[in-house]
Amino acid sequence: MMSKHILARLRPLTRPACRSSQPANYTTHEFHHKLQSRRYSDSPLPSPAAPAPTPPPSAKIYSKSSLNEAELKKFAAISETWWDAEGPFKPLHVMNPTRLAFIRSMLCRHFGKDPSCSRPFEGLKFVDVGCGGGILSEPLARMGAHVTGVDAVEKNIKIAQLHADLDPTTSSIDYLCTTAEKLVEEQRKFDAVLALEVIEHVADPADFCKSLSALTESGGATLISTINRSMRAYATAIVVAEYVLRWLPAGTHDWSSFLTPEELVLILQRASISVQEMAGFVYNPLTGRWSLSDDIGVNFIAYGTKNHE
Repeated sequence: MMSKHILARLRPLTRPACRSSQPANYTTHEFHHKLQSRRYSDSPLPSPAAPAPTPPPSAKIYSKSSLNEAELKKFAAISETWWDAEGPFKPLHVMNPTRLAFIRSMLCRHFGKDPSCSRPFEGLKFVDVGCGGGILSEPLARMGAHVTGVDAVEKNIKIAQLHADLDPTTSSIDYLCTTAEKLVEEQRKFDAVLALEVIEHVADPADFCKSLSALTESGGATLISTINRSMRAYATAIVVAEYVLRWLPAGTHDWSSFLTPEELVLILQRASISVQEMAGFVYNPLTGRWSLSDDIGVNFIAYGTKNHE
C-alpha cells in the first residue's frame, strides 16, 4: 500500500499538472512552472486575448470524446489474442492477480465487505472502462459484482462476450461497445468505476477522468492504474518490455502520454475524486511475478473516493 508520507507529499499540489514530450528531471521550481502550462491534448491552446466562451448550462459537458483513434487501431489489430496467456497481453495476465489483490482489499474496505468472503461484492455495480477482452471484468463478476464492461473496440467486446459465455458465473457480464462519455450521457451510475492501463491511451486524460467521476456514485470508488512518466519507466516499460523482451508490440506505449502520480492526483482532484491510497507494481524477473510495493516509479494504481455531492 502507499505509505502515508507519499500521499501527504502528493495532496498539497493544487495547480494544473503538465506533460512534457521528452524525459526530464527538473527542480521543484521548474516542476511548478510546468504544472501551470500542462496541455492535455494536441488541440491548440486558446488565445489569451480571446478566451473560450462558457457553455450554456444546458450544454452537454461530456459529449466530447477522449478517444485516441491511433490507439484504438493498435488494440484492434491484436484483439484476438486477449486470452492468449503467452501473447501480447501476457504482462497483463501475469499482473492481474496483483491488481486484483489491491482492488479487492480497497473495495472491501470501502464498502465494508468481508475480504475473506468468496463473493464480497454481491449487490454492487461495477464498470470496467476499457475492458478489452475482459480479463479484469471476469474475476470481478466471480467476486459477485454486477459488472458492465465497456470498450470502444468492437472486436474486443466480441472476444470478451464469447469468453464470458463459457462460464455461467461470468455470462451475466454486460459488455457494451461504447465509451465512458456515452455512458455519462445515458446518466449511468456505478458503485465502483475501474480503468486499468487505459488512461495512457486516451486523447484527453482530464476529460476522461471527469467522465469516470460522473459515472461514480456519490461516495463511490474509482480505481485507475497506469505507468509513471519517469526515466525508469521509459527504460523498463518501453525499451525493455517492447524492444528487448518483446512482451508487447513495439510502439504500444508513448512515453509522453504517461502521467506522474502527482499529475494523476491533481486531475482526479479536479474531477471531484480524492485519492486515498496508491501502490506500485514491481516485477521480479527471478520469480516472474508481480507484487505490491511502495515503489510507484513505474507501474502504479490509485484508489479514490467520489466526493459527496
